[in-house]
Amino acid sequence: MNKRLLLGAEAIALGALDAGISGVYAYPGTPSTEITEYIQKYSQDHHSPVRSAWSANEKTAFEAALGMSYAGKRSLVCMKHVGLNVAADAFINSAITGVNGGLVTAVADDPSMHSSQNEQDSRVYGKFAMLPVIEPASQQELYDATREAFDMSESLRLPVLLRLTTRLSHSRSIVESTPERPQNQLNPIYAPERYVLMPHNARRQYEHLISVQPRLEEFSKHSWLNTLIPGNGKTGVIAFGIAFNYVMEARELFDLDCPVLKIGCYPLPRKKVEALFGMCETVLVAEEGYPVYEELLRGFFGGREIWGRLDGTLPRTGELDTDRIALAFGKHVNYGLPIPEIVSNRPPELCKGCGHRDLFEALNIVMSSYDDRHVFSDIGCYTLGALPPYNAIHTCVDMGASITMAKGAADAGLHPAVAVIGDSTFTHSGMTGLLDAVNDRTPVTIIIADNDTVAMTGGQCSSATGTRLIEICTGLGVEKEHIRSIIPLKSHLDENITVLGEEIAYEGVSVVIAQRECVENAARKKRNTAANV
Repeated sequence: MNKRLLLGAEAIALGALDAGISGVYAYPGTPSTEITEYIQKYSQDHHSPVRSAWSANEKTAFEAALGMSYAGKRSLVCMKHVGLNVAADAFINSAITGVNGGLVTAVADDPSMHSSQNEQDSRVYGKFAMLPVIEPASQQELYDATREAFDMSESLRLPVLLRLTTRLSHSRSIVESTPERPQNQLNPIYAPERYVLMPHNARRQYEHLISVQPRLEEFSKHSWLNTLIPGNGKTGVIAFGIAFNYVMEARELFDLDCPVLKIGCYPLPRKKVEALFGMCETVLVAEEGYPVYEELLRGFFGGREIWGRLDGTLPRTGELDTDRIALAFGKHVNYGLPIPEIVSNRPPELCKGCGHRDLFEALNIVMSSYDDRHVFSDIGCYTLGALPPYNAIHTCVDMGASITMAKGAADAGLHPAVAVIGDSTFTHSGMTGLLDAVNDRTPVTIIIADNDTVAMTGGQCSSATGTRLIEICTGLGVEKEHIRSIIPLKSHLDENITVLGEEIAYEGVSVVIAQRECVENAARKKRNTAANV
């Protein structure tokens, strides 16, 4: 059976499996999580020898994938766009070392910030690192391009960045697969002149990276992902990735006779771009994300009229759609009748029975005795504690920032300085912040909300829970008498208030671990157990 109904994320996963990967490395993050989950399920169902456990964070994931490539095997690394910030050091330098076995980095961007802190565009990283970037427009293209990306990676001896966005990752279509190729044989490369990035090696490797740029352009020039659809209109469109679908739909619905240059492989195919500009008076640049290539094209074709996000023809923020493309062409769009506000919008909330509810109730009672009630939080389900009825937390910036921001505030003289962080986020990027606090003997209280899973993204395995968290905190130097555990339940409210109150009042580093399994995860386990009986 070679036809399947797949999410875009799953199409990447199947493409990577059929390309002969030996491992996938990732940290869960919407909208990329399903890539790894599909490979995990496939490996379990087919007894496939593909390494697919979750990594502690995106940096460790990328470095492990690079190590597998060094050994001659193909590896896939997956993350959401902000995860690439965490992996950036290794990602940028991997362009200098190059690869041995094929290495593809699948990054899912999140325009409109459906589940993210920003709208950053991962193509900027690809351009910055001078690596080939692929941006397919459909689920079938994702499958085909993923397979091809591994071949490209081994041909160029460079990592390849595969970019998709939320709509493509989380929508389904029929995908037709082709026969699976075998995994590469183990073939570790001994090349310290490439992989030891001391300055004299790095300078030579950087010059080599510059020298292969014409080959990248040649790949792009002949790529099936870059095609010109003819038209007779005076306004042409350069459509990147998923934006191509919106353009073609608007073209059909509104009978737009415009030439369209579809771009799905970078760097830009110069000759095709020049050909489009040669036949048009005006060019609309439709790209999902930042106006990365609109800015570049304005530099090259400054004398031509270029429309896009920079001049307001398309919105500067958020996702594109068919209506926005039609409006850019001056077409009237009928949005229908307004929907009456029969029911007020309901904000998201913590699950009924969630342990975080009881934690925040106890924390609010303790903090109410202080004039300064600043609680620094992190990214996870517990971030919903910022909303009514709790209003318990006051910052959420990036993974791990709760501890380091609390430390900085304490350094400034704020007391109490309290951080709330989840078990998975703590092992992702909170441990180093705690080490800083221990080294400086900073008066901070770190509350680890341990629900035994990565709940926010669907219940993936956490890198450390329970007693392992205690061992980690002890190893980092927190005094044992100030590593306390509580059970966030109504029946333990008085005890929890006492423990939190004592540790928040302590003029040193203290850790309180609020340990109770995620109610959704517990229910899921119960259902699975019942189904297997």
